[in-house]
Amino acid sequence: MNLPIPKDSTTGLIVSAMFGIVFGILLNKGRVTDYNVIVNFFRLKDLTVLKIMLTAIIVGGLGVFAMNGFGWIEGYHIKDANLAGMALGSAIFGVGMAVYGFCPGTAVAAIATGRLHALVGFFGMLTGGMIYAFSYPWLKTNVISIGQMGKVQLNDVTGLPMIGWWVILTAAAAFTFWMIERKRTANA
Repeated sequence: MNLPIPKDSTTGLIVSAMFGIVFGILLNKGRVTDYNVIVNFFRLKDLTVLKIMLTAIIVGGLGVFAMNGFGWIEGYHIKDANLAGMALGSAIFGVGMAVYGFCPGTAVAAIATGRLHALVGFFGMLTGGMIYAFSYPWLKTNVISIGQMGKVQLNDVTGLPMIGWWVILTAAAAFTFWMIERKRTANA
């Protein structure tokens, strides 16, 4: 069965919006739209965020991998791996998430649940996006060009097929879940 949905079609936009709404509902049900849950993750007191994000990565990644294999999507659209840009972006993202108490996805879901403090940070994200857009020419020359690896994936760098990486990542996530639950029941 071949069900390709072009990403720029109306159907593709509707399907994407539906997945986004379902993801937002699941984030709320998982309690990661609560500021305290995210802050307590950074304080290593509540590992709910880790469990939710590992689940999202594994389910989403395996879903995309499978849909690509069945020809249901157009394929991977891999961006260039730029090590300096990723390091700087990761640092900014991490500091922003620790201070704000939300990542972009949990922020939108929190806004949808009526948490007004999330709305303040959302305007900060929009401002940051505009600053990035205006500073992009300088960043491209002075940051993004450092450590360019091109369009690579883990299997390109290591030689291990993608299915092998998904087995390893899924096993690591399962082990992490087991360790979290073991610690939780030991402390109960």
